[in-house]
Amino acid sequence: MLRNKRKLLLSVLKRVYLHSQCTYCQKARTLCVKKFRSHLYLQRNYSSPPGEVKSLRSVITPPVSKIRNIGIMAHIDAGKTTTTERMLYYSGYIRSLGDVDDGDTVTDFMAQERERGITIQSAAVTFDWAGHRINLIDTPGHVDFTLEVERSLRVLDGAVAVFDASAGVEAQSLTVWRQADKHHIPRICFLNKMDKTGASFSYAVESIEQKLKTKPLLLQLPVGEAKSFSGIVDVVTKEQVIWKSAIGLDDGKNFERKPLKEADSPDLLKDTIEARTALIEQVADLDDEFAELVLGKFSENFDLLPADKLHSAVRRVTLAHKAVPVFCGSALKNKGIQPLLDAITMYLPAPNERNYDFLQWYRDDLCALAFKVIHDKQRGPLVFVRIYSGTMKPQSAVYNINKSCTERMSRLLLPFADQQIEISSLTAGNIALTVGLKQSATGDTIVSSKASAMAAAQKAEKDVRSDCGQTRGVENLLLAGVEIPEPVFFCTIEPPSMARQPDLDNALACLQREDPSLKVKIDADTGQTILCGMGELHIEIIHDRIRREYGLETYLGPLQVAYRETIQNTVQATDTLDRIIGEKRHQVTVELYLRPWDGEWSAIAPVIEYAENTCSLLKPELREAVENGIHTSYLQGPLLGFPVQDIVVTVHAVDANADTSPTMVSACVSRCMQKALKKAGKQILEPLMNLEITVGESHLGAVLGDLAQRRGSIQEIQSRQDNKVVIASVPLAEMMGYSTVLRTLTSGSGTFALELASYQAMSPHEQTALVNKRIGLA
Repeated sequence: MLRNKRKLLLSVLKRVYLHSQCTYCQKARTLCVKKFRSHLYLQRNYSSPPGEVKSLRSVITPPVSKIRNIGIMAHIDAGKTTTTERMLYYSGYIRSLGDVDDGDTVTDFMAQERERGITIQSAAVTFDWAGHRINLIDTPGHVDFTLEVERSLRVLDGAVAVFDASAGVEAQSLTVWRQADKHHIPRICFLNKMDKTGASFSYAVESIEQKLKTKPLLLQLPVGEAKSFSGIVDVVTKEQVIWKSAIGLDDGKNFERKPLKEADSPDLLKDTIEARTALIEQVADLDDEFAELVLGKFSENFDLLPADKLHSAVRRVTLAHKAVPVFCGSALKNKGIQPLLDAITMYLPAPNERNYDFLQWYRDDLCALAFKVIHDKQRGPLVFVRIYSGTMKPQSAVYNINKSCTERMSRLLLPFADQQIEISSLTAGNIALTVGLKQSATGDTIVSSKASAMAAAQKAEKDVRSDCGQTRGVENLLLAGVEIPEPVFFCTIEPPSMARQPDLDNALACLQREDPSLKVKIDADTGQTILCGMGELHIEIIHDRIRREYGLETYLGPLQVAYRETIQNTVQATDTLDRIIGEKRHQVTVELYLRPWDGEWSAIAPVIEYAENTCSLLKPELREAVENGIHTSYLQGPLLGFPVQDIVVTVHAVDANADTSPTMVSACVSRCMQKALKKAGKQILEPLMNLEITVGESHLGAVLGDLAQRRGSIQEIQSRQDNKVVIASVPLAEMMGYSTVLRTLTSGSGTFALELASYQAMSPHEQTALVNKRIGLA
């Protein structure tokens, strides 16, 4: 017994001794590493103080000319999030480099993003670089989340388009580029993944020029490609920047910048001189001021042209949307990001360099746009706003023009992905996060007070006069909102029990406010809740979020395609409504003419026209009632109950007695519309998708044969390095579960991208089969 106690005591003392030895070794190792790191920091450029990470509170508040609101946009898996992560690291706001594959990046903080390795929702971060404050938004690359890109670009002043150097311009690259064109956003290009096998700088630049129909300005050349990529050459200054890994550390902070000499690489120097000459000639063709300078002083020797003059000219050309500067690097290998940050501050615009017509109506009063909402369990809805004019402060009342209500903002936050810090105020040109706005949603205009909104509206009315029949009001001209795309998929969703239906309704209401592209409606016949989304992945993510964030195990019905309906011929209908309610007689007669829309673009909303003299005879409230009735009837077609589109409605006559209420007028118009739609020849429209498949040549035949069975139309087959790119258009109904089929056909090597192109009329045979299937006859 005594021997056992002594053994136990000795073992305890031994463990204590070993622990003290381990602690001593650990302290010694820590001290050694600190000394080693401090030695490394002495060699680095662009570094933050050794061992220090900047606090968000240290973000500078420069004049508006030193602010940059930019977005990172690209095709899926081009390296947007990795590029953003490196920017935060080199600016000193994170301690270590995160990786998308490891799920530890700053901007991909949702559980679904970390599991799948893709960006699902846009994330905003704020940091400073070279005396500039950069408000950056990392956007998704998947087509299902295109609204996130749309509402981000709506509030940004510039963008960085990231491309995979081995693939060039891809399907979603085209989509986000067109979105940037729509919002007139200056942008620069970053050819990422220059270290990847098959990377080609010349191919990527050529694809930008041909597919995006823009003029690339080569401001950098790569030093090597694929495995030999080691740095870049600055074409403007003829300097090479080579990244060198320190002892056991390759974080990209240690690099050397020196003039490029013939001894280094004669061929590279020759290419750089030719590229600089071509750049000067390009810019001179696009900028008159620069052309005069070149032809005057430096016509005989371009080498004498100062770099700052060329930088200024490139900036003017970029802001005028005449060309786009092109840079290159490898975000994953930590090369090329610091020069890209310099380019953002040098070539992209400040908020005061963008022209916004509505600012003249507000002057120094507050005007902001709510562009995104997220829900916090403790603080409620958090609303992202871009401030265009004035100053925003916490504990102040603001007026929402869209909702016609006054709200009180309790706190003002500075966003850093899923973290925020509280700030005392924020000036024009910045992006902020607000707490306390219960009614505000995506696309809402926020001003200081109702009086300010009225004053702006009066100023706007002097410049804008609405024609008779034009439904767009002056309030919509003050600050344009965000266009919400129509969903193409829908399915039923049910709670685990009827007792949890209120919880499901609350979850869907919160998710709808966060994501306006998600639509929820109730089926009039069955009473079921219908979930409408942009694609299979979109609905899958929503389903997963309901389970994780709201604790509801919901059940989804089979995924179905959202068709549309239209008419094939002109019809006329007349309807009379005569009701006595209380002591008043409501009597109204409506005559409508409907005809197919023959415009170049699809008309999703009804095109409303008025017969001669009809508009002038109608009071404003009656005209609004007529248009409400037309819009209501547009929601449900006569054949299968899908929304109606591509119809021109001509209001020939509206005869109502004095006691008739606007509600009765709307009801009569809606009933008359339904009567006309039933009389007309009916046509089902199905969503047609642009499909881009990247596949090896050995699997091309199998993929083309499968597309033929899916009613696909092959438009073009391109070559991309060692792969073939099939461009086709395919009905969405034929693309259910296509990712699994493509993996099977190509042994897992094929990839594809889908994008909604338009709605096209179904053939009579296909339409009949669909109708029979929907009504249970097939």
